[in-house]
Amino acid sequence: MSRLGNLGARLYRGEVGYDFVAKRRIWYGVSILITITAIVGLAVRGLNMGIEFKGGAVFTTPKAEVSVSQAQEVAEEASGHPAIVQELGTGGMRIQVSELDTAQADKVQTQLAEEFGVDRDRINAELVGPSWGEQIANKAWTGLGVFMFLVVIYLAIAFEWRMAVAALIALIHDITITVGVYALVGFEVTPGTVIGLLTILGYSLYDTVVVFDSLKEGSKDITKQTRWTYSDVANRSINSTLVRSINTTVVALLPVAGLLFIGGGVLGAGMLNDISLSLFVGLAAGAYSSIFIATPLVADLKEREPQMKALKKRVLAKRAAAAAKGETEPGSEDADHDGDGPADDDAAPAAAGAVVGQRGRGRGRPSGRRR
Repeated sequence: MSRLGNLGARLYRGEVGYDFVAKRRIWYGVSILITITAIVGLAVRGLNMGIEFKGGAVFTTPKAEVSVSQAQEVAEEASGHPAIVQELGTGGMRIQVSELDTAQADKVQTQLAEEFGVDRDRINAELVGPSWGEQIANKAWTGLGVFMFLVVIYLAIAFEWRMAVAALIALIHDITITVGVYALVGFEVTPGTVIGLLTILGYSLYDTVVVFDSLKEGSKDITKQTRWTYSDVANRSINSTLVRSINTTVVALLPVAGLLFIGGGVLGAGMLNDISLSLFVGLAAGAYSSIFIATPLVADLKEREPQMKALKKRVLAKRAAAAAKGETEPGSEDADHDGDGPADDDAAPAAAGAVVGQRGRGRGRPSGRRR
């Protein structure tokens, strides 16, 4: 078995673990800082909306001995508006000019044909009206709202409302960061961007639901024992699925990175830039939020319940009594803790929680593996 596979197996069995939940205030602070940066970038720089949303024309030229600066100068002189020129992998160019009507587009097409030394018909021109972009935007917002509503309803039924709320906050977190990155880097927002944003919602939920499923199973009959708090169970659920989440995220990011850095950067395909950036940032943010945001939020909300408060009080009292007697907390001999210890009293030691959430039952272990 590979070293990573061995680590994943040890994490799943609870032999090692990292106390994510105990350090949740650090993760919350990091997320708030990133989110504020994204919002400030969005407010200051704004989004660079493509011509699909502003209206204008797109001209695609054949390969010719014309530089990007020359093509841009010709397009701007003929139209009177700023032009965006991208080199294509075929050797041609893609020239975008916003806010053009039909007459202006014809003039630009003619001037480009003369500059490139080709027939006018070889300059492909596509005219886009702003009303079409407005319809796309409205449908995207409608789709996003319907999606989030259905997700909340499903998670509330399949799990519980606290998990639904935590997943919704994680989704908003991921979308805000992705949109903020678009504002900061200045990439154009096109229909491809909208597709990418809607796609990352599913990826973001995937890892979150996997952890929630493990948490739901591990917290059954949790109030009937006095070894582990709900935070312990939540931490065990994150650790047991950690390597799986990392593997799926890396495998998903590699082809997207190829689209972004090779397809968009080397080949100069504009649409690949639009969709791949949103996917790349969204996938990374989704993996982060499922581990550091969603599950710790569930633990925070859950431990406000009277039953969980009482359980936590009993567990901490038992641990304090055991520590006073110099005894080892039951279950801690099974764990190989990293030694960091809890950040505060809100979370129990990872060693004690590391054996929670296993399938099956053993003697004296409410959710443990039979020895």
